[in-house]
Amino acid sequence: MRAKLGKSSLTLLIAACAVLAAIASPAAAATFFESPSGNIGCVIGKGSGVRCDIRERDWSPPPKPAGCPVDWGNGLTVAKRGRGKFTCAGDTVFTTTARQLAYGDAIRRGRFRCVSRMSGMRCANRRNGHGFKLSRERADRF
Repeated sequence: MRAKLGKSSLTLLIAACAVLAAIASPAAAATFFESPSGNIGCVIGKGSGVRCDIRERDWSPPPKPAGCPVDWGNGLTVAKRGRGKFTCAGDTVFTTTARQLAYGDAIRRGRFRCVSRMSGMRCANRRNGHGFKLSRERADRF
């Protein structure tokens, strides 16, 4: 049986694949980092995007789309195009080798930049201004 993907599901799938490509690329193409609390883990790729996952949260993601066959809403992503999106992923970006990004520090790879703050992790595509802010209290997409 073949599943049909709607336009929004297809867009989500393409964004997830772009971020996963960054993870599967050589280490030089992706940088893993985490918040000082260890609650938020991220990966940033020079040309592919940013994905941050969260361990503990007080918010709930929107309803899971029919086109997401794996875990839904455990973090956020931003790619070359479009606003930040909730993740549809069967894996995680948490790793024991992630660099700790101190509060107030930023990391930049190509067009993408993330800033670690006590209020959460803010990541954006600097070319179009889209991105997200992720914290235990909330998940904002812009």
